[in-house]
Amino acid sequence: MLYMIAGLTAFVAYLIGSINTSIILSRNLAGDDIRNSGSGNAGATNMLRTHGKGMAAATLICDILKGVFAVVCATWLDIFLAHMTKTNPPTHFERIYILDNLKYIAAVFVVLGHDFPLYFGFRGGKGVATSLGAIIVLDWRIGLIVLAFAIMIMIASRYVSLGAVMAAAVYPFLVLTVMVANAEIDITYLATSVILALILVLKHRTNIRRLREGTESKLFARKETQETDGENDAGIGEDYGEEEE
Repeated sequence: MLYMIAGLTAFVAYLIGSINTSIILSRNLAGDDIRNSGSGNAGATNMLRTHGKGMAAATLICDILKGVFAVVCATWLDIFLAHMTKTNPPTHFERIYILDNLKYIAAVFVVLGHDFPLYFGFRGGKGVATSLGAIIVLDWRIGLIVLAFAIMIMIASRYVSLGAVMAAAVYPFLVLTVMVANAEIDITYLATSVILALILVLKHRTNIRRLREGTESKLFARKETQETDGENDAGIGEDYGEEEE
């Protein structure tokens, strides 16, 4: 029974993640799928560049809340099951390896749902905001540190992708550091942090290549265009490639 609950948790989290905010908003409010515009990525950054701050903010908030909701529900489910099984308590194996891990299962699968949404042909975003929501629920202190680190990198470099990738790389080390400081190692949590980091880095592999080549687009970059009469016309624009969240 508990194995079925673990599988159902993964499936429901995946379905929650598959509700892609940017695609829904762009289709219903702008009349076109965001994946047909700008960089083609179904994420908040492309929404910002294509449809402005309002829709980008709505996308960002909803994507974060997806991660929060999935992990919170899994945590509540664990508490509910612990209460319901008092008369027939789970075995040590079931408690340690199934019930205590529902939140980690939800964290991974809600991000996979965002990246590969069932409802939208498995073409989604890159999972930055959804990962952040899940990470904050798993440990809000680590989540805030990861967020602050990412923002600092983004501000300093003006590369959203660089901030996201570097924050992802740092995340497992922060988790391990907290565990060592508390003298309590949770292998499943550590493995979850590594999996979330790997998913995000792999989804940004094209961005990483462009960063190495120096062709990655900067946030709020201005592109200079030369008029035929010799006058300079500086317009706001982007060198769109496959972009990040």
